[in-house]
Amino acid sequence: MKWMIASDIHGAAGYCRMMLERYDEEEAERLLLLGDILYHGPRNDLPEEYDPKQVAAMLNAGSRFIMCVRGNCEAEVDQMMLQFPVMADYAVMPAGERLVYITHGHHACEETPPPHAPGDILLAGHTHVPKCAEHGDFVYMNPGSVSMPKDGSRRSYMTFDGKSFVWKDLESGEPYMHYDL
Repeated sequence: MKWMIASDIHGAAGYCRMMLERYDEEEAERLLLLGDILYHGPRNDLPEEYDPKQVAAMLNAGSRFIMCVRGNCEAEVDQMMLQFPVMADYAVMPAGERLVYITHGHHACEETPPPHAPGDILLAGHTHVPKCAEHGDFVYMNPGSVSMPKDGSRRSYMTFDGKSFVWKDLESGEPYMHYDL
């Protein structure tokens, strides 16, 4: 089992294309998107190669392997453009003895986590900053942003093979951080 995890594409066609190339190189079975796929949002400048229609077409071509949760920039019109569900606020998946709570991060986040058992993982995007932080009873993870990294971070994504989460640079594919279960 191998998953690729990415967040915050914000309609940037060039970075979406790069993300999908990395997905192919990673030979992942699923692409987990943590929201904010098509729209750039009113607080952000337009990203490079902003083309939501092209992003929708690229992602729709691979809709059979995509799982997504809703970001704060998703709306019903986005769902009309995409051929995979994007309106779920969260998802939960098992990871060994733990559960991974998957959300965008604009509601449940590092500061206000959802109900969880000790050792569970909160996986969220939204901040555009890659992070892994162990808290007393949960681990917070953020893959960063594919298109608009913030706070001096790099464009990035994560992989998960059932044993380890690995953060990777989008442009080079090189790993730069990891967390072992």
